[in-house]
Amino acid sequence: MATTLLLLDLQRGRLDAPRPVSGAARLIRAAAELLERARAGGVPVVHVRHDGAPGEPDAAGTAGWELHHPIVEGEHVLSAPHADAFAGTDLAVLLPPRSVVVVAGLASDGRVRATVLAGLRQGYEMRLVRGAHAAYDGGGRGADEITARVELELEAAGAKLVAPHGRLF
Repeated sequence: MATTLLLLDLQRGRLDAPRPVSGAARLIRAAAELLERARAGGVPVVHVRHDGAPGEPDAAGTAGWELHHPIVEGEHVLSAPHADAFAGTDLAVLLPPRSVVVVAGLASDGRVRATVLAGLRQGYEMRLVRGAHAAYDGGGRGADEITARVELELEAAGAKLVAPHGRLF
């Protein structure tokens, strides 16, 4: 079955100072390892980025808008206008029907949740990599609690939670 690595909003404005997401260093390393493995195995990679509004850390066209990990030839970069990376983009065109989509990125309770749920609705096998997604503290909850709750929610919805060092591709 065809597999694609989908990296969500791994942008400098969210991963670097002055206000990095909780666990940014861990997430950067995890994403780099996933990219290395996917590229070595010839697995297609799709990067999705948020076009932040002026004044936001990932405002379009600024240094914070840039993807943290370098893109190599053949990889796709999509700007997604909505939390669901399928909405308003060509993501579904880039993914073979009913394929496996390995997901990592930001934010667990935003784009990650919305995109995984949308992918499940569209018939993809969505695999969320543990330790390769993150959230900001919010709503009186810490980032670790938020990511754990999102994992439980997505697993209950039908997503597969996978170990970062297991067989992903």
